[in-house]
Amino acid sequence: MRVSMIAALGAGLLLVSACGGKGDDKLGDQAHDALENKADAMDAAAGQMGGTDKALMEAKAKTTRAAADAKEEAIDDADVNADAMSDAQKNAVINGN
Repeated sequence: MRVSMIAALGAGLLLVSACGGKGDDKLGDQAHDALENKADAMDAAAGQMGGTDKALMEAKAKTTRAAADAKEEAIDDADVNADAMSDAQKNAVINGN
């Protein structure tokens, strides 16, 4: 899963870096929030687990939160012009599609 997240992030960054222009922190925030929501769901699932399964799910949630921070920072650093992007492009960046 981590490899796919990194690949998706890379693809998203290529998309946003090609756009150039003025930055939009809102897009980075939305991408961050989407991953945070996934991490919250993982934490909730971990609460229903025990032993090794619980520890693995908690570690997965922690990794997802770190990816959320990195993705938000990368999008903000790319200084994208989100206004020039289509909704499909924004969704691809936010959701890693």
